[in-house]
Amino acid sequence: MNLHINGLHDLKEAAHQLLAFAGEEKIFIFEGSMGAGKTTFIKEICLALGIADLVSSPTFSIVNEYITAAKEAVYHFDFYRIKDLQEAYDIGYEEYFYSGQVCLIEWPEKIEPLLPESYIKVKIDLIDEQSREMSFVKIKS
Repeated sequence: MNLHINGLHDLKEAAHQLLAFAGEEKIFIFEGSMGAGKTTFIKEICLALGIADLVSSPTFSIVNEYITAAKEAVYHFDFYRIKDLQEAYDIGYEEYFYSGQVCLIEWPEKIEPLLPESYIKVKIDLIDEQSREMSFVKIKS
């Protein structure tokens, strides 16, 4: 699935389309250059999931946990600053990825060998200051 985003006002609908596209899939990876809008889009996804808490990038903590109105956990990862796979092992990535809860993963290329067999890949390409091209792909190994 491909979407053209013309500004922040398009992100709410894009988040709903992503969740509908995902169906039962709970793992989402986000690819895009620095500043492409990965965290901004994740904030909109969290709103669509019913999270009222402040959503921010877990750049230094690696993972943030949010709770939905239905009392379900959502885990938001930012692996940008990890130096090696051992850091992902140290935070217990398996407990998160295989918990059955939603996992939103930024900079997945840093932990590619650890990704589950199936997930939704969200690619965000920067067109200009306001515009983005997004693609959603179901990955099954």
